[in-house]
Amino acid sequence: MSLEHLKSYINLKILHLDQNHPLLLERLEQAGFSNTESYTASKEEIEKIISKYNGIIIRSRFPIDKQFLDAAKNLKFIARVGAGLESIDIPYAKKKGIELFAAPEGNRNAVGEHTLGLLLALFNKLNAADQSVKKGNWKREAHRGIELDGKTVGLIGYGNMGKAFAKKLKGFDCTVLCYDIKEEVGDRNATQVALKTLHEMADVVSLHTPWTPLTDKMVNQEFIEAFQKPFWLLNTARGKSVVTKDLVAALETSKILGAGLDVLEYEKLSFETLFSEEMPSEFKKLLSFDNVLLTPHVAGWTEESNIKLAETIVEKITETFITDNR
Repeated sequence: MSLEHLKSYINLKILHLDQNHPLLLERLEQAGFSNTESYTASKEEIEKIISKYNGIIIRSRFPIDKQFLDAAKNLKFIARVGAGLESIDIPYAKKKGIELFAAPEGNRNAVGEHTLGLLLALFNKLNAADQSVKKGNWKREAHRGIELDGKTVGLIGYGNMGKAFAKKLKGFDCTVLCYDIKEEVGDRNATQVALKTLHEMADVVSLHTPWTPLTDKMVNQEFIEAFQKPFWLLNTARGKSVVTKDLVAALETSKILGAGLDVLEYEKLSFETLFSEEMPSEFKKLLSFDNVLLTPHVAGWTEESNIKLAETIVEKITETFITDNR
């Protein structure tokens, strides 16, 4: 490859559709890429200019569908500053030879810590106790907690996020099991088992799966009833994997003992807003439970992960378009 050809290949034009840590822009510019920022234009407006660009960097502002990809005639890559790629038509993008980058390595530690925080807060009734004391109460017996020691924690999905949570659990004297559609992913922090074994043994069930047709509405009445013991549910993965109506029903019967949810069924694809219409009745019921802890899709949203996500994306882009071509 000639030097001039290499220079033109490296100097790719990148369109940034969502704001991220400034480090991302700085490092890409230092590596020889050309950055353009467009954080408010509509999808239709972007489609009119996207053919000028060789790469886009997104979070989840709008879907990257077939129509968008057809307009992006010179696109070489799509990078998502996050863990999943579900906002992209992956098969069509791959058919067009477009490289896809995500950054689950960047926020896995944050997700692991947040999931552990949800679990310990639920077990020790920290949210309810805090609110009670702030109202002038001192009800010790009403806020007696339980210990993680001796419990069996079942992880569904054992990729970056599941492994990070299992690592955090290592310091507790609990049993950690994992179920995954991939074989031989278990390690010293979690023993891989069949789903049936998880149904039989789990005291806690924690979801660490991407959104796919297999995981859509996965936690429904049938799924919940398959467990032999009442259990605690944690979801720091994708909201649409849990059917809220069925979760509420299980909370009412104590089949589910409590839930820590960082994601909700009603989130928009952008993850930035919750409801586009009136609040669903089942969600109103969910809000009434003291044993339900909710956070606004922030498990991977720390000061540190903001930097790590940017660094991971820069590394993957430069390794592909610079290092491998020198």
